[in-house]
Amino acid sequence: MITDQLADFLTRIRNAGTARKIRVDVTKTKMNQSVANILASEGYVKSVKEVDVEGRTYLRVFLKYENGDIRKPLIKSLKRVSKPGLRRYVNMATFPKVMSGFGVAIISTSKGIMTDKDARKSRMGGEHLCSVW
Repeated sequence: MITDQLADFLTRIRNAGTARKIRVDVTKTKMNQSVANILASEGYVKSVKEVDVEGRTYLRVFLKYENGDIRKPLIKSLKRVSKPGLRRYVNMATFPKVMSGFGVAIISTSKGIMTDKDARKSRMGGEHLCSVW
């Protein structure tokens, strides 16, 4: 049994990009689905679909590559920041800038999981889940 579903999700996407895969199947949880939808809306992955495999529901994430060249994955780094053993919380004044604004920080707030830009607009803080660039 996996205790940190989000870390497993991020590792599977990172490994699939390194292995030059077109798609990867990950366990469907509410948090994984929210993070995958953010990655899709920010343009880091092509699309996300729900699939049933042998009675279990998975998220099928289709990866994106630079200029269609499979040797250059679009996601350069996918880093888990807040871990089960050490939670990292940020308030509105201390939001992280990922790669000087070129990357995205994914924050879990009381209004749901959102990007750092959306959380700034909503004037909310929360748990800094991961960073992508």
